[in-house]
Amino acid sequence: MRAVLAEMRIEGLGVIDEATLELDPGLTVVTGETGAGKTMVVTGLHLLSGGRAEASRVRSGAQRAAVEGRFDAPPGSSAAKVAADAGAEPDEDGALIALRTVNTDGRSRAHLGGRSVPVGVLSELSEQLIAVHGQNDQLRLLRPVEQRAVLDRFAGEELLNALSEYRRLREEWHAVSTELVERTARSREMAREADLLRHGLAEIEAVAPQPGEDDELVARARRLADADQLREAASGAAFAVSGSPEGDPDAPGALGMIADARHRLESSEDPRLRELAPRLAESEALLSDVGTELGGYVESLDADPAELEKVLARQAELKGLTRKYAADVDGVLAWAREAEERLTGLDTSEEALAELDRRRGELAGQLAERAQVLTSLRVRAADRFAKAVTGELGGLAMGQANVELVVSTRWSEPGDPHALRVAGGDGGDAHAHAGPDGIDDVELRMSAHDGAQPLPVHKAASGGELSRVMLAIEVVLAHSDPVPTLVFDEVDAGVGGRAAVEIGRRLARLATSHQVIVVTHLAQVAAFADRHLVVDKSARGGVTRSDVRMVADKDRVVELARMLAGMDSTETGRAHAEELLGVAEADKAGGGKRKRR
Repeated sequence: MRAVLAEMRIEGLGVIDEATLELDPGLTVVTGETGAGKTMVVTGLHLLSGGRAEASRVRSGAQRAAVEGRFDAPPGSSAAKVAADAGAEPDEDGALIALRTVNTDGRSRAHLGGRSVPVGVLSELSEQLIAVHGQNDQLRLLRPVEQRAVLDRFAGEELLNALSEYRRLREEWHAVSTELVERTARSREMAREADLLRHGLAEIEAVAPQPGEDDELVARARRLADADQLREAASGAAFAVSGSPEGDPDAPGALGMIADARHRLESSEDPRLRELAPRLAESEALLSDVGTELGGYVESLDADPAELEKVLARQAELKGLTRKYAADVDGVLAWAREAEERLTGLDTSEEALAELDRRRGELAGQLAERAQVLTSLRVRAADRFAKAVTGELGGLAMGQANVELVVSTRWSEPGDPHALRVAGGDGGDAHAHAGPDGIDDVELRMSAHDGAQPLPVHKAASGGELSRVMLAIEVVLAHSDPVPTLVFDEVDAGVGGRAAVEIGRRLARLATSHQVIVVTHLAQVAAFADRHLVVDKSARGGVTRSDVRMVADKDRVVELARMLAGMDSTETGRAHAEELLGVAEADKAGGGKRKRR
């Protein structure tokens, strides 16, 4: 079961006040007169996909525009995983609800599964679910970078794995190359910095500070300096607790008095008094411990002036470090660790530079091998891809057209920091530009008829032909495209006649493996739909608004007749529309049972 967009609700977007679109898992077409608001459907899909929010899209008089989509995303699908990672939860029926709102001030909000999420989450979700193709997408297809991306998609997992390994090697090669250049160019400056770091480390090593030593010395110095006062305080406290060391009965201390009180209670005939005796025993034990500790403290006190002098001298040594390197000893030790790490990157010795140069050469060789593997995989895939697209164009009334995908090496320019030595065409070595996607340039070329010179596709194809080339590519990519919902915004522009019928047929074929949503002005395309939605525009009280309705049976015949040059009011037009529907239904039925969710 594949994920599909089951329903989309639009409020306050452009001319659409409120509309609900129930979408078929197969082919859904959206039609309507020019200016009725068909493009708002695509705009809504862009917003739902995390696209840019524009305040100008909000309907006049409305406070905000809102687009809500209900996705049937099976558990375990990539879309369900994105939602789970964002903390979103599906509805009781398992549907995943996405919502995007845009206020009149241009601010927008996104929700998924009942939770507020960043707009980027909707973008990430849409990457798994929806691909929108329109006139702008055709323009992007003219860029070599996009053509290379299309080829890589078609080539599949083997090439993508090779590309991932190439990028990993390239990142490491670039890092080593950059470090070598930096060390060589800044050798004198780095040598001075290294000397300063080594001097600091030697000074710290000579003092050998220990973690927390400064705090310990402060406490120790205080005890040594105040030994007499501390001894007097501790001795007095010990006397009060334990009494006279000589056992003077007139000075029993707290322990003696508690012992006497406990003895009196234990000797009493009254059970209530005897019950208090254990509590006095507990106090006696506690005071005994305190007395012992006070005695040990008094014995540990040392008023030796020489020892105090040593402590003060050690504090002076540590202060010399904390004045230079950090606020305390722990900070000084942290500085030393960082200095040692920094020193490893400042080694400008001939041995270090030679090792970097050796490593750079080793990585360059590995990277060149991986780049040539990429090139080989692309060349093989380009031949298969071109043949498949040419075959599709034959069914789109472009039988004489021939498409080829040329893979060529992008040679480096002087001073290129990413120049990579590779095998040249003449058997020698040359330098190619090692970009993030390899060393290849990819160009889609087409010859319009036999004997014509192959030209870049934007020069060889008219606007209508370019639309058909785009559709042919999508059909070819269908089996390698993980995105389950494909949206085409007037991809049939500039096309008519038999070519339009063939486009409808190809879209219907594409709908056997994907959910396909098409905004079209061609009846020949709309006739192949599994569900036909019409955008109607009306004006009431000086306010223009549009609505979306589903048409079937007679209503659908009327809409197709209208699309056939406004022939909805004539018997001939309706007859032509019925004939067109019959041809489409027969074609779909002849294509075998449709694959559905």
